[in-house]
Amino acid sequence: MNKFFPNLSIETTGEMCSVAVMLDEKVFVELNHLQKHIHSQKLIDMVDAVLLQAGIKIAEVKSVAVSMGPGSFTGLRIGVAAAKGLAFGCSLPIIPIPTFDAFALQVSESIPAKKVFNLITNASIDDVYCAKYVWSGDKLETLNQLELIKRDMLNKFLLDEEINFGNTFADGAEIRNVQIRASYIGRWAYLFGSDLLTFDYDNLEPNYIKQFVGKVPK
Repeated sequence: MNKFFPNLSIETTGEMCSVAVMLDEKVFVELNHLQKHIHSQKLIDMVDAVLLQAGIKIAEVKSVAVSMGPGSFTGLRIGVAAAKGLAFGCSLPIIPIPTFDAFALQVSESIPAKKVFNLITNASIDDVYCAKYVWSGDKLETLNQLELIKRDMLNKFLLDEEINFGNTFADGAEIRNVQIRASYIGRWAYLFGSDLLTFDYDNLEPNYIKQFVGKVPK
């Protein structure tokens, strides 16, 4: 992708706040902070810190990639708003990244070829997001598209011979706790995101999937 690097990538859909600067297709600097409810406090400071470690200024960044969901409603709004602000302020294009596809790319590097795996993340107390993939060794294939299902139906989705990754739990099934990292948001953007690049900041909205319901103050 022309004029992609340096790229700033942001991931805030889960418990981990993650920011990365991709200097080229192999070299990156990444900062991760795993703590609930701190994204709004830490994100901009982490952006400043990762740029400093990478030895560049925000004006030298060529593109901004941001994880678009699904995931935490609050985390999504924080990450997308920050990406829009940074991109608008520097007249940079944004690359909106489908979170589960980047997550699948990350996981695929740690499993054997031709192994089917599931990604499962929390949507609410009763619901989870899930999708099924297989890694052929050189190609990632989606077997079951991303969907929202009831937690008590999850065991019907998971098969014994498959590997499960995510940030949730299921009765009778092992789910390896893995947090998605911003470096894979950037890597997915570089490999597959050229057609998604946009300057249309106003119409860029997170992919919630599950309907957002605001809390009414007591």
